[in-house]
Amino acid sequence: MEIKDLLKKEVMILDLQATTKLAAIDEMVNKLVETGYVTDFETFKSGILAREAQTSTGLGEGIAMPHSKNAAVKEAVVLFARSANGVDYASLDGQPVNLFFMIAAPEGANDTHLAALAELSKFLLQDGFKEKLLAAKSAEEVSGLFTKQDEIEVALTVSTDKYLVAVTACTTGIAHTYMAEESLKKTAAKMGIGIKVETNGAKGVDHKLTAADIAKADGVIIAADKKVDMNRFSGKHLISRPVAEGIRHPEELINAALAGSAPIFHGDGEAVASDDNGEKQGLGKAFYKHLMGGVSAMLPFVVGGGILIALAFLIDQSMGVPKDQLANLGVYHPIAAYFKNIGGAAFAFMLPVLAGFIANSIADRPGLVAGFVAGSMASSGMAFGKLDAAKMIPSGFLGALVGGFVAGGVILLLRKVFSKLPKSLEGIKAILLYPLLGTFITGVIMLFINIPMADFNVGLSNFLNSLNGSSALLLGLVVGGMMAIDLGGPINKAAYIFATGTLASTVASGGSVIMASVMAGGMVPPLATTVAVLLFKNKFTKEERSSGLTNIVMGLSFITEGSIPFAASDPARAIPSFFVGAAVAGGLTGLADIKLMAPHGGIFVLALTNNPFMYLLFILIGAVISGVLFGALKKSK
Repeated sequence: MEIKDLLKKEVMILDLQATTKLAAIDEMVNKLVETGYVTDFETFKSGILAREAQTSTGLGEGIAMPHSKNAAVKEAVVLFARSANGVDYASLDGQPVNLFFMIAAPEGANDTHLAALAELSKFLLQDGFKEKLLAAKSAEEVSGLFTKQDEIEVALTVSTDKYLVAVTACTTGIAHTYMAEESLKKTAAKMGIGIKVETNGAKGVDHKLTAADIAKADGVIIAADKKVDMNRFSGKHLISRPVAEGIRHPEELINAALAGSAPIFHGDGEAVASDDNGEKQGLGKAFYKHLMGGVSAMLPFVVGGGILIALAFLIDQSMGVPKDQLANLGVYHPIAAYFKNIGGAAFAFMLPVLAGFIANSIADRPGLVAGFVAGSMASSGMAFGKLDAAKMIPSGFLGALVGGFVAGGVILLLRKVFSKLPKSLEGIKAILLYPLLGTFITGVIMLFINIPMADFNVGLSNFLNSLNGSSALLLGLVVGGMMAIDLGGPINKAAYIFATGTLASTVASGGSVIMASVMAGGMVPPLATTVAVLLFKNKFTKEERSSGLTNIVMGLSFITEGSIPFAASDPARAIPSFFVGAAVAGGLTGLADIKLMAPHGGIFVLALTNNPFMYLLFILIGAVISGVLFGALKKSK
């Protein structure tokens, strides 16, 4: 499909009236709805805004390409809009946008619209083409400008001794990927330099670089915002920049790659070092990037395992469990036990995956094994002098988070230590030295990291024992808040273990107030994420909004870990917000003297409290407080 087949005349807006970004989006989406290409305004607009939240589609040079593959789209179409005065669209170059191409694709569409988009990018980078679009008098004239020309590979048309290879890739694999490709090819042709550009787009890899291409290249350019296959470039002068630099400064990249001063890249999964002229990431951005590498990998384990465990409680509750067997809720009936054990198996991978993929983001594949070991040790609580499983105290997700960064740092250190090894020994580093030494060194460090975690946990238990018997309100505030501080870590577990220890002595009196406060506090964080994503949609990504809605099940099932991805990605705002609401829920529960006889189960054991209605109300109050605080404090995406 050619681009002119998607540029429908009836949806063109040759005199866009909007003066702000949101108003421009509204005007264009309204046009698509009016012409019948989009069936639901809000659904499609949400998709457009979710894409804008990742990176602005204002590509620079007065051009923007907002796009969404969306269930509200009936037929693939590209809306062309033109603004005489320009719109402040938060473009990459900070300049106003005059030319808009809003791309709408059906949810189940194939890749024809991506091919058309690549073609569109090539037209826009032709000399004088933007000026022709700005001067066009009618929709017919605009459509007529997009006449397909024969594509000739630049590398074949340029007679030169200089030859480069390049890779372009953006996070969504749509606009920026192909714009950078065309910009590099066009500039190389002007400079008389041969080039072949591989694109890692949403439809996959196009123009894949062969071993022969790479072997004869004088340098390599990586213009990418996501990981690409790097080992193949070992031994080559390589320059790495964000994909936007490939669009805005192609000549600078080409000169740098050919100058011979770019760093020589070494394989075995090593990350590209930023050279002196590069745009180095700030510490905060780098931390967030690596953290999200672990969180996004962990999320499916949390969701899949958590919902299966919740179903186990539901099955047992519906089939009935004797009061003297409530400690076995979730595993009392065989069918429930299957669900609980399968869900528990998924949950067991949660912390190793978090740490493993943080380390993988920092140090690529060599960091994966050391990170998994760090996460597993955080989960078990193995520490120096405590090899007996009965004495191990898990350090939870905070320990795994620290362990992931430790593992990644260890691999980077080893990489520097072994950088002087002879080239003949390059292969042995990835298959022997990094896994062996990385795992050992990380494991030894984790043995000591878990010691302060264990001591802290013991101190918390002693503190709670000193409060036992004092004000129920104060104790409820403390244990409820503790459930939200580290969401399954040592603080959370100290409160939970302390509460379960009070069950046996309180069964005759109707249950434990402390257990009720703990469960209320533990249910608040995941429910708070649901409140936050519903009330503050523009502050969360599409993935986060979906996860927040899933957390309804997690929260009602007393699976606090459902909120870990939110806490891990934004701990400075999430954890204090969760703490306040959880403490309020626990304190109100203690103040009202609500008792509970079950150690787990959430809403499924609501009937085992002495005041189900008030108990649920207090939990919801805490969730709303935490959700509103979290949403209000969080920065817009």
